[in-house]
Amino acid sequence: MPSTEVEAIAPASLRERLEQEAGMGRGQRRLVLLLPQLGDFDSLEYAQALVPLLPQLPSAGIAVLAIGIGNEASRQRFCAFTGFPSEQLVVDAEPQLHRALGLYPGLQQVGGPWPNLLLMCAGIGSPGTLAEVLRGYTGDRTAPQRIADDETIQAGPLPAIQGSFFARAGGSGFQRPFELATIRLRNMTEVLGHWRTYVPADDFLTQRGGTFLLETDDTLLYSHRDRGILGFSATMARPLSFLDPYLG
Repeated sequence: MPSTEVEAIAPASLRERLEQEAGMGRGQRRLVLLLPQLGDFDSLEYAQALVPLLPQLPSAGIAVLAIGIGNEASRQRFCAFTGFPSEQLVVDAEPQLHRALGLYPGLQQVGGPWPNLLLMCAGIGSPGTLAEVLRGYTGDRTAPQRIADDETIQAGPLPAIQGSFFARAGGSGFQRPFELATIRLRNMTEVLGHWRTYVPADDFLTQRGGTFLLETDDTLLYSHRDRGILGFSATMARPLSFLDPYLG
């Protein structure tokens, strides 16, 4: 089954949840992100990709809501770090909606969430993960530039890096070698430095997320169910390309 699928109408569990959220009922298009743990690679990277596009969505008649696994403290920290609007993110302590939608719970071998997470990071039960990690190091001429030349980025134990470094190393106007890997290192450093804020409980470390775009009448225009770590889009080089037809 392809990772991207279209159904006649959005699942009942999703429709019922949206009716409970202010401004997310029928009558407008709605983009819904089901995020894993807020400290997950995918959650931070997805939010960072979407934030620059958010100002365009209201004029396209698209309301946005993200639902992640966490608590109020993790919600506040996540939004402060990524710039994602706090009023457009709600958190659940357990992935009940993820389960109701049949989203991939991740590898469930003996040993608990941590061994399973490490196996998934190695590509076991997580198709596409290793290729996506490698893309972060090798660069991608089909993907946009991620760090401006005049931007300074602090990533973990590395000294501050000026964006122009990547231009000297590989050019500009596309994703240069080590550029995305540097962003991911910064994200990882942030999460590990505030682990229990981002991840209040380890029980759901392997849970994956999904994306749903609903029409005004609850027809499902687009959906993507994540199959592994760093698989939050069917087109990771341009993860939001599915919105292009709706932005005019």
